[in-house]
Amino acid sequence: MKIAVLSRNRHLYSTRRLVEEGINRGHEVKVIDCLHCSMNITSANPQIHYHEEVLEDFDVVIPRIGASVTFYGTAVLRQFEMMGVFPVNESVAISRSRDKLRSLQLLARKGVGMPITGFANKPDNVPELLQMVGGAPVVIKLLQGTQGIGVVLAETRKAAESVIEAFMGLKADILVQEFIKEAGGADIRCFVIGDKVIAAMKRQGAEGEFRSNLHRGGTASLIRITPQERSTAIKAAKAMGLNVAGVDLLRSSRGPLVMEVNSSPGLEGIENATGKNVAGMIINWTEKNQKPWKTGTKGGRG
Repeated sequence: MKIAVLSRNRHLYSTRRLVEEGINRGHEVKVIDCLHCSMNITSANPQIHYHEEVLEDFDVVIPRIGASVTFYGTAVLRQFEMMGVFPVNESVAISRSRDKLRSLQLLARKGVGMPITGFANKPDNVPELLQMVGGAPVVIKLLQGTQGIGVVLAETRKAAESVIEAFMGLKADILVQEFIKEAGGADIRCFVIGDKVIAAMKRQGAEGEFRSNLHRGGTASLIRITPQERSTAIKAAKAMGLNVAGVDLLRSSRGPLVMEVNSSPGLEGIENATGKNVAGMIINWTEKNQKPWKTGTKGGRG
């Protein structure tokens, strides 16, 4: 197969591993920086130009689109889809997963367990908003934030009101979620490929830190997940229409709750924690499922 990996940096661990595993299995792999692509959008012969060459005859495209280039990255991916190339994750599914509000609404519609979440536009709704999610302590999240940036834990009602009003004063869109105390600053990252959880790790936040992101000093360890956690992760990835996803779960007193579904999950943390060849599994899944012109919006509508 001829595989395109959409990535801004060929030296990133995840990109490097996907290229290695593709080449080991006898495929031709090319890393493409989506920001250097220009597109010819016609119905007769859609094309993508990259550094003065025309990209053609690709069988598969593996998107590794960073959050900051979602808009242009998904446009390039859509162009590949128009050319009949099989996407490991579809452009629509990636756009959905990058919009926190839209993804939570889709998960709620599909009956996936998640923390009670409130969203409001005007600051005069603040006390009502806090009451809706069960009062302080609450977690306040910027809709545009990634990797734990723009996530604040407000421990008292007064602190929550101040933070919400400050964010709203900056015209920022925010979500307010109940704080799952019993999770103890830990979450579970389930790596879903197709309809299987192929690896899972527990991420524990640093001492006194409620965010467990590995970029923020969290530590990863191997964990056995329950059948309920497994089915929740698969259901969440399916609702988003993602074939490859990193589903973040919290262990609460009422079962597993989905915090987020990531469409470009990093491979370094999960491969090191579990010792599994996750990049190889992605390539294997692609070999079995790849077909030209197979793009059709999956998951919940919206």
